[in-house]
Amino acid sequence: MFRKLSLFLSVVIVVAVATIVGAGFYLSPQNELDSSDAIVVVSGGETSQRVAEGVKLYKEDWAGVLIMSGAARDAKDSNAAAMKRMAINSGVPADKIITEEKSMNTVENAAYVRDIIEQNKFNRLILVTSPYHQRRAALVFGKALEGLPVKIINHSSLDSAWRKNGWWLDAWARALTWSEIKKVVYTLVVPFPYQT
Repeated sequence: MFRKLSLFLSVVIVVAVATIVGAGFYLSPQNELDSSDAIVVVSGGETSQRVAEGVKLYKEDWAGVLIMSGAARDAKDSNAAAMKRMAINSGVPADKIITEEKSMNTVENAAYVRDIIEQNKFNRLILVTSPYHQRRAALVFGKALEGLPVKIINHSSLDSAWRKNGWWLDAWARALTWSEIKKVVYTLVVPFPYQT
C-alpha cells in the first residue's frame, strides 16, 4: 500500500513540475528566423524592449519593413507613433516603418495589421512581442490572417522580469503567467471577433 501511494505521489509531483516548467515554454514559442517581408512589433508591456528587438532584426536584414502596432490609452500620441520615433532614433529610416495606430488590444492589433499585410501582399512576417505574450499573439494573428498565404515567425523580445524558466519564483510573474494561460484558453475556444 505504501509503495503504491509513494509511486502515485511521485507521479503527481513529476506531472506538477512538468506542468509548471512547461507553462513558460508553452507561452513563449520561438521559431527559427527566416527572411521575411515585415517585422510586426506589438505595443504593450515593455514596449521599448519590443521595439529594440524589432530594430535589431531589421538591422540584421531579416525584413525590409517594420510595422508598429498600437494605440495609446491616455497619451495624445499613439504607441505606434512613439515606437516609430524610437526606431528612427535607433537608425531605421522613417520610410521603412508602417504604423497602425488604432488598436487597443491584441485582437485589434491583429485585425488592423491584417489590412496592412493584405494591402502590401506580404507573405511572411516576424511577430515580436514580450515572451509571455507570444503564444496568445501568434494565435490571435493566426486567426486574423486566416485565408491569407502568410507565415508567422515567432520571435520574442527580452523582458526585464518574466522568464519562461523560473516565472514561478516571483509573485508578479506567477500572476501574469496564469492570466496569460487563461487568455490563451479563451483565444483557442472563441472565434475571431472581426470579419476577415
